[in-house]
Amino acid sequence: MVTLAHIKEQSRLSLGSYGRPRMTEELKEIGLDIGHRRVGRLMRQDGISVVRTRKHKVTTDSDHKFNIAPNLLDRDFAADQPNQKWAGDISYVWTREGWLYLTVILDLHSRRVIGWAVSNRMKRDLTIRTLNIAIAFRTPPRGCIHHTDRGSQYCSHDYKKILRQHGFRTSMSGKGNCYDNAAVGTFFKAIKAELIWRRS
Repeated sequence: MVTLAHIKEQSRLSLGSYGRPRMTEELKEIGLDIGHRRVGRLMRQDGISVVRTRKHKVTTDSDHKFNIAPNLLDRDFAADQPNQKWAGDISYVWTREGWLYLTVILDLHSRRVIGWAVSNRMKRDLTIRTLNIAIAFRTPPRGCIHHTDRGSQYCSHDYKKILRQHGFRTSMSGKGNCYDNAAVGTFFKAIKAELIWRRS
């Protein structure tokens, strides 16, 4: 069956990381008109599945005395033009030498990574480096929304000072609500499932 052959090929190319929804998107991209139920049925029949159990580490420390910004983004992850809405977050990667922390800033217009940095320590200078890289790369206009969670790294005086200097409108997720920054969460999930978790 041609469809199953494509599913197997996409599963191989993704190193086995595509579940039913992502697989359906990929098949439609290559011109196959197919629904997610049929994709799921074919994957089950052929034993194609995804396993994503990994070590977990908390990256958000919201137990601090810094001021919290309101949620200006309000889960509206669409942007008509570049540099209208940026979103940032911190994630972690388990390596043979221990935890590695990855910070990114995405432009929500294209979902492109415009700033990133890695470190073996989760300190505020990591997020500041990422922010400075994004600003140097894009030179955003005043009024650009900068959205993150309410972690201490993003609420620190040094981080907020840079945001004020460049005229950002600061936005933060609700307490413990991962859906408020889902665009960056989706990026981290994709990069881990499709690249990082598949290799040592």
